[in-house]
Amino acid sequence: MGYYLIDTNTISDYLAGDLPPAGMLFMDKVIDDMPIISVITKIELLCWNCGIKMEQLVAEFINECTVININDDVIFHCASIRKQNKTKLPDAIIAATAKQYNYTLITNNEKDFIAIEGVITKNPLTI
Repeated sequence: MGYYLIDTNTISDYLAGDLPPAGMLFMDKVIDDMPIISVITKIELLCWNCGIKMEQLVAEFINECTVININDDVIFHCASIRKQNKTKLPDAIIAATAKQYNYTLITNNEKDFIAIEGVITKNPLTI
């Protein structure tokens, strides 16, 4: 199994149990192996306005993850992505992180990343 960067929307569906069985199984393997998220995903997760139980679950999930911070290489890729596409800044940072580290991006929102050269996506809803 290669390395994967997990997008916020996928984490939301996974924690809620809203993925199909094959998608849940795939995510179980990714998370058991090495869950990796962007610092942007960490921020988005921490901004959720949810109940105490879900906040605890999210905090536990984050603690299990490797969080990739923004560095100069990610900034360079992000700027390039923003110049070439009309990608929103958070998505551009996530895409740039995946591109910099050669990670496959796990996302339910492929349309935001499909046009970005060098970013490979995998959608757990369609596995």
